[in-house]
Amino acid sequence: MTLDQVKVGEHGIIASVGGEGALRRRLLDMGLTPRTRVMVRKVAPMGDPIELNLRGYELTIRLEDAQKIEVTEERA
Repeated sequence: MTLDQVKVGEHGIIASVGGEGALRRRLLDMGLTPRTRVMVRKVAPMGDPIELNLRGYELTIRLEDAQKIEVTEERA
């Protein structure tokens, strides 16, 4: 599944980061790297953008960018 499909309050583990060139580099620079635990904190009223919690900070990204990030469900 992709990051945009994770529901508010749920966690996931980043499996891969898609995109090309500057976009992919920007996502990786923001800490969205494989094997990172991420939680969706909020979704804007119109559904875009979404707020994430990862590595001890909050990050807001566009839904279009979240669709490029593959995540797996976190196993308890």
